[in-house]
Amino acid sequence: MRLVKSTLALLVLSFSQFTGPMQAESPSNSPWPSWRGPNGNGTTANGKYPTVWSSSEGIRWKLDLPGRGASSPIVVEQQILFTLGNEGANTLWSVDMLGKKNWEAVFGKSVAGKNAKASEANSSPITDGKHVFVYFKSGDVGCVSMDGNKVWSLNLQEKYGENTLWWDLGTSPILTNDALVIAVMHSGPSFLVALDKKTGSELWKSDRWLDVNQESNQSYTTPALHGDTIITVGADHVTGHHSKDGKELWRVGGLNPKNDPYFRSISSPVVIGELAICPYARGNSLTAVHLALNIEPSKRVAWSIALGSDVPTPTVRGDSIYTLGDKGLVSCLRAKDGSILWQEQLPKSNRAFSSSPILAGNKLYCLREDAMTYVIDVSGEVGKLLSQNKLDGQAVATPSFLDDRIYLRTFEALYCIE
Repeated sequence: MRLVKSTLALLVLSFSQFTGPMQAESPSNSPWPSWRGPNGNGTTANGKYPTVWSSSEGIRWKLDLPGRGASSPIVVEQQILFTLGNEGANTLWSVDMLGKKNWEAVFGKSVAGKNAKASEANSSPITDGKHVFVYFKSGDVGCVSMDGNKVWSLNLQEKYGENTLWWDLGTSPILTNDALVIAVMHSGPSFLVALDKKTGSELWKSDRWLDVNQESNQSYTTPALHGDTIITVGADHVTGHHSKDGKELWRVGGLNPKNDPYFRSISSPVVIGELAICPYARGNSLTAVHLALNIEPSKRVAWSIALGSDVPTPTVRGDSIYTLGDKGLVSCLRAKDGSILWQEQLPKSNRAFSSSPILAGNKLYCLREDAMTYVIDVSGEVGKLLSQNKLDGQAVATPSFLDDRIYLRTFEALYCIE
């Protein structure tokens, strides 16, 4: 593998969110409560996570699944929780730490995915440690207790209007102290909505209709939360909304200077220090947005470069940003100015990367759609490819890391890698 230390000048594009400290990295025995982990940035602390495995070695257990799902598993209270479509129903499963099913909860009739990479259960569950919250392509949203008893459920599309996404629902819900927040961004009026965690009742609903060109209205991104601000990417804009009432605090436009009609967005924003890192333009731009509230609109963009990823969301730690391109180009950038520190091209394939990379200690894990995981050592001045690990099946869900074990979900099975 050729490692490249970049000496090229960066192309700065011509377009021209939360205050508060970064969360400290959680210890390795903390829960993995949501997509991309306890910090929401795709990292976990040091641990003895495996770097070599295959279908015949390094597998503690494998659980064959009866239905399709692309959501990432979460891990909390000695339970692994994930969603799937099963016999025409939206289903949440709980599995114990030995891979045996505890219980299931059903939330309405499922709506099958359109794309071969998608399913009726793309959105990942999230937990506050007391309850588990789910969201499905059908519009069904719900809450259950940790023992699987349903607390409340409703259907967003029945309440607010039909989903007009061209493809399959991709956004996952996020949690604030009091609310479950969901971004609905499509060709109809787009909005953010906050539902009371205890009852499911609406706390606030905020318009996010930006009326841009055709498919650029379509967004599959998951908002990022930091302090009291919800950061959302989609429809050629980055916006910051207050988590208490949904009020728009600021917005950044110009992510689509040539008004391309097909800039739907999938890769989500991630926070590092006082910046929000925002992929856009189908993987051809990466924009850093200042988060402080008192910045002039013309100065809110810190930098922007012609690099990024279409589907995988970047991972961040310290002053480093790690991007994984859909075709396997791994880049390490300096957060303060966007300069490229090193790049590595993973082996070429006709299969892309849809799962987001995870940084466990000094190892970056990159899962390809054919269930091949590449492990890269990022402790040095350049990245070093350590291993290539193949499992059976198709994988688009982001793996979860906890207590020196990796929980990797394919469409066909859930693996515990140890």
